[in-house]
Amino acid sequence: MSVTVRKLSYGIGAEIVGADLSRAMSDADIAQIRQAWIENCILLIRGQDITPEQHIAFSARFGPLDDHAALYKYRHPQHAEIFIVTTRPNADGSPSDTRETGVNWHSDLSYTTRPAMGSLLHCLEIPEIGGDTMFTNMYRAYDSLSDGFKTLIEPLQAVHDYAWAIHDTEKGRNSATADAHKKVNPPVVQPVVRVHPETGRKVLYVSEGITSHIAGMTPQESRPILKTLFELSVRPEFTYRHHWQLHDMILWDNRCAMHKALRDRMPGTYRHMHRTTVVGEPSGALYRGSV
Repeated sequence: MSVTVRKLSYGIGAEIVGADLSRAMSDADIAQIRQAWIENCILLIRGQDITPEQHIAFSARFGPLDDHAALYKYRHPQHAEIFIVTTRPNADGSPSDTRETGVNWHSDLSYTTRPAMGSLLHCLEIPEIGGDTMFTNMYRAYDSLSDGFKTLIEPLQAVHDYAWAIHDTEKGRNSATADAHKKVNPPVVQPVVRVHPETGRKVLYVSEGITSHIAGMTPQESRPILKTLFELSVRPEFTYRHHWQLHDMILWDNRCAMHKALRDRMPGTYRHMHRTTVVGEPSGALYRGSV
């Protein structure tokens, strides 16, 4: 396979031109794509009119796939490896349960003790206007810190909480529904500064969507540190905004990139995606703290 790799933006990302994901690829082809992925944090491959089975087969070349047991309500009915992200209404006319999925900056499954290595999102429906996704480079975010701030945050761990992500008010985060979610997905602690297992480089590993506070501190004490990190990590020069086309496939490395879905769709239009998730390395531990 002969492909061309070209940059998407200064801050993050590249496009692979010449790949056909409907066909079987050699180990050398996959190694070439993986290397481009590792070097650029996210990869775009356009024009991939593929089946769910082909999506799964391609994804599995990069490692074992998650069965999305932690998000079982949103799995594809025939393929547990596919997580459906859609704004289409449910069959009974009620709003989609995933219409607000990913609208805050986050790294997939950081609220588990085995966060995602990679995510592969395939676009099946997109509005003519809107439905964009943004990505940011957490290597660049870490590298931009002063030496003093790096020293301050190096030993810290932060609490990643799924209930925090889906209940965006203080009342919601202390509700019976939030408690039920915590039983399925209890909060975990992750290092604030993570070392990427393949590149050996340090990255920031906190996000406004998932990180509730710093372990051992109260939310109030944590807020100035986290606010600084949240704001710095999404500076425009570290980011890329993707305007989807039908059958785009984007791969992102959750160990060094964050993303968010934008609420920029025209009323009455829909965004429908299939996502596979490559399981990552064990990281973090269940949170046992009291604050």
